[in-house]
Amino acid sequence: MSTPPEHSLEIHRTIARQHAQRGELDAAEKSFLSLLDRQPQDVEALTFVADRQSARGEHAAAIQRLRIAVQVQRAEPAVWVQLASAQLAMGDFAAAATNFQCALSLAPRMFVARLQLGIALEQLGQSHEALKAYFMAIESARALGRWLDDATTAPALRHLVKYAVNYVNAGRHDLFRRALDPLRERYGSTELTRVERSLAIYFFEQPANIPDPRQKPKFLYFPDIASQPYYPRKHFPWLETLEAATATVRDELRAVLAEGSLEAFLGNTPAPTGQGMLRSSSDQEPAWDAYFFYRHGERYDEHCARCPQTTALLDALPLVRIRDHAPETLFSVLSPGTHILPHTGVTNTRLVTHLPLIVPPDCAIRVGGVEHVWQEGRCVTFDDTYEHEAWNRSEQTRVVLILDSWHPDLSEVERAAVTDLVEAIGDFNQSCEIPVAPN
Repeated sequence: MSTPPEHSLEIHRTIARQHAQRGELDAAEKSFLSLLDRQPQDVEALTFVADRQSARGEHAAAIQRLRIAVQVQRAEPAVWVQLASAQLAMGDFAAAATNFQCALSLAPRMFVARLQLGIALEQLGQSHEALKAYFMAIESARALGRWLDDATTAPALRHLVKYAVNYVNAGRHDLFRRALDPLRERYGSTELTRVERSLAIYFFEQPANIPDPRQKPKFLYFPDIASQPYYPRKHFPWLETLEAATATVRDELRAVLAEGSLEAFLGNTPAPTGQGMLRSSSDQEPAWDAYFFYRHGERYDEHCARCPQTTALLDALPLVRIRDHAPETLFSVLSPGTHILPHTGVTNTRLVTHLPLIVPPDCAIRVGGVEHVWQEGRCVTFDDTYEHEAWNRSEQTRVVLILDSWHPDLSEVERAAVTDLVEAIGDFNQSCEIPVAPN
């Protein structure tokens, strides 16, 4: 009795795999070629033989086989990567870039493939797209503990990874410095000296030399300006106008609270507890809620319309205004028993002001180790790059109006420069966000 065809195929496959496992690659290739004689679209055989052909420099033959393989398994990213890698080796950079992108659309966190995409794009003269590809590859790898140093980088990739890191550092530095060119041309380099130093610190080209070790900005440190947890009122003449409107603002707040239209400050996920951002001193879940007028620079039109007098007041103040970043203005609502654990802010270029509206007993904020007890209608301004925390140990709700304003030591030119710089950094980072893989 003859052997069924499907059994014959599996015999060839088994023999080929056994040869491959023993390192007998020529014999394995021969067995897979025999399998392909019977089943020309077998992806395992196609990719193995193509890999052997690429190793011999027979890239055209490998590409021919891999084109068949991707038609059979279009949803398999590894096959697209193998095809693109062969095209890259052959110098067909346009085809390689297209097929690396196909692979990454299926598996966005394949950082080696994205590194190779960067090579193809650079060879095509698409320097900015190459910059993004290299940056995304490095960030993806480092998020998994890879490419941090030689020990976490495969030997075969070390030279290329170092090249990509240098390319990214130079490219981002040039991109962000060019964002300041219009102001540099208009006002001269001297006016931007501190901004240039801030950028150098951002790139770890200069030490920050922060005078107060309690200050720990997470994003952008601006040098040679005052550093202190709390700031005296004399720097902010507009505080009196804000405080004079306390009763009006509180009336609009009470209407908002009655509607129950708040959202969790920390997002839609359940408030983190334990080692997270919030703790509770009672049996109730901790809650830090918000009613935003602006968040990350985005205006909440419905909320602004609901509180017209508060909005008019805020719109008249010298708030930080940076596209997609600032201002951030809101009613901050801290539920009974809730403790916001110590944390630090992103930059010392801006300061945070609280207008306390509803303050029961046993509520306070601590900034840089210095405790402050809110007083209704009396503003407090602080630098949130100092470690700070807040708590409500009462059985009632605490509410403050929060807003951010420029650090008073920044000149108008420096404020404009920080705005342009942060927008440039933000735009680049947003363009490099890793998409979510399809289901």
